[in-house]
Amino acid sequence: MSPLPVVSGALLQCSMGLVPTPLTVLPVARVMIEKRPAARITDNVPGLNITPFGLCRSPANPAVAAATAAALGVLTPMPCWPVPAGPWISPATRSTAGGIPLLAAGSTCMCAYGGVISVQMPGALRSQVS
Repeated sequence: MSPLPVVSGALLQCSMGLVPTPLTVLPVARVMIEKRPAARITDNVPGLNITPFGLCRSPANPAVAAATAAALGVLTPMPCWPVPAGPWISPATRSTAGGIPLLAAGSTCMCAYGGVISVQMPGALRSQVS
């Protein structure tokens, strides 16, 4: 069975973040799946596609490192600002929109601060991609 496609409103989680956040996909010249814009591997712009995950607990995040140092080494989470370190990695390899691969359930994206951003709920319920 092929994985479900990821669409605008899908739920994302970062392994270093404290709360999930929805994925935003702009509906500009997009393939629509179940009446929502389909996500592509390039939909990883911080603040636009991927919003903060509440607080970040990664010691590689400069704000967390500074707050932790000020707290004498006690890990101190600070506001998250995701920094994707490249495009999404998607298990769907043949489905594309505009020549760019679509995201599917199971897609991940690395954050420069050491977290792994993953799709927790793809948003689409019935469609499949390959």
